[in-house]
Amino acid sequence: MFDALSDLAHHEGVAYLGMILILSAFFLETRDILHSKAATYLCLMATGAGLLAIRAFLIEEWAFFILEVAWFAAAVLGLWTTKSNDD
Repeated sequence: MFDALSDLAHHEGVAYLGMILILSAFFLETRDILHSKAATYLCLMATGAGLLAIRAFLIEEWAFFILEVAWFAAAVLGLWTTKSNDD
């Protein structure tokens, strides 16, 4: 099971999917379609950054890994803060 997931994460398609998710969020935010604190925006960013962080880890691109972990953490923290404020 782990080998299959590792093979999938090594696939370049995962990197493109992560990139598309992040760029989509950015494009929608700059067009005032999504707000940067909207759950949809934060989910797109967290998912995209998470995928890219996993890939960066597996291919040992450490600077890129740190960048993506930071983006992932910021997006998840934003989601958590948004959920906390809704309660």
